[in-house]
Amino acid sequence: MGEMLVIDGPGRISFEQYQERELKENEVRLATLYSGISAGTQLTIYRGTNPYGKKKWNPQLRLFEDPPEGHSIYPARGAGAYEEVGRVTEVGSGVEGIEPGDIIYGTWGHKSTHIVSADFAKNHKLPHGLNPIVGIYSQMGPIALNAILDADIHIGETVAVFGQGVPGQIVTQMAKLNGARVIAVDLYDYRLEFSKRFGADVTLNPRKCDVGREIKALTENKGADICIEISGSAVALHEAIRSTTYNGRVVCSGFIQGGADRLYLGEEFHHNRVNIICSQIEAVNPAISYRWNRLRMEKTVMELAKSGRLDLESLVTHIIPFKEGARAYDMLDKGTEKCLQVVLKFEE
Repeated sequence: MGEMLVIDGPGRISFEQYQERELKENEVRLATLYSGISAGTQLTIYRGTNPYGKKKWNPQLRLFEDPPEGHSIYPARGAGAYEEVGRVTEVGSGVEGIEPGDIIYGTWGHKSTHIVSADFAKNHKLPHGLNPIVGIYSQMGPIALNAILDADIHIGETVAVFGQGVPGQIVTQMAKLNGARVIAVDLYDYRLEFSKRFGADVTLNPRKCDVGREIKALTENKGADICIEISGSAVALHEAIRSTTYNGRVVCSGFIQGGADRLYLGEEFHHNRVNIICSQIEAVNPAISYRWNRLRMEKTVMELAKSGRLDLESLVTHIIPFKEGARAYDMLDKGTEKCLQVVLKFEE
């Protein structure tokens, strides 16, 4: 029997067992080693703010619509998790190139086991020498990289990154790799200390200064060439717009919940001709879609980590036993401890 974490409703977590089936000849069974908790998307399910809870997504029209009577996203099995890594424990009779003990990364939820195809396993084998825990970044890493690709950064440009949670920390590192001067913006000094470690040239806390004015002062009154909002806050998106140069670019990569009553589009957005780009993991910038896709982003993130140019392991601040998942979610929700990446550890 396998076991998975279930969000039964806002603030409520339980555990559920499931029957494991036999493998088909081209399949591989994994035993989960680690599963990361996203402090963004997953918390929207835990908190009850996810738009899927109030509306139904129509994939054909790509529109949110009024849901049918009785619609609910609960119980959310696997909790919408997408930061997993596991060890191969069994291979089907027709599988070649994958052996028990190989480490495979992917997205399959907070559950103890998972079955993938042999092709998936071959494409998602963790590079030799990496700590297996780094495998949890197969989704968060590409989210950050996608924002970088949408930003189209050039050497010598100033980039301000709004939000220094886990994805923001990765974006900060990647913007430095692109040759930018990076300004990291966050409400918490604890996170900004990490940003300095990862190469941010300047750190700004909106509680302590007018970020837009500070960025103007740092750029000869022009503003940042590019601002990347990856906090999921409409307030941060507005401040990113304020901080951007005339005809500049804002990449909106955060998952903003609810309305945006503090986003004032008649102000700097309108007067400075600011270009706002939505960055979302389902697709890449159309201009580069013939050569970039999700798999390439995943492999790039892992190779950057293996080479030492991207530090993902240091983002992990808490490793908590899987069975204490309720405590982990509560800690993230209430902010009772200073943390970045929280990881659930499974028994080996």
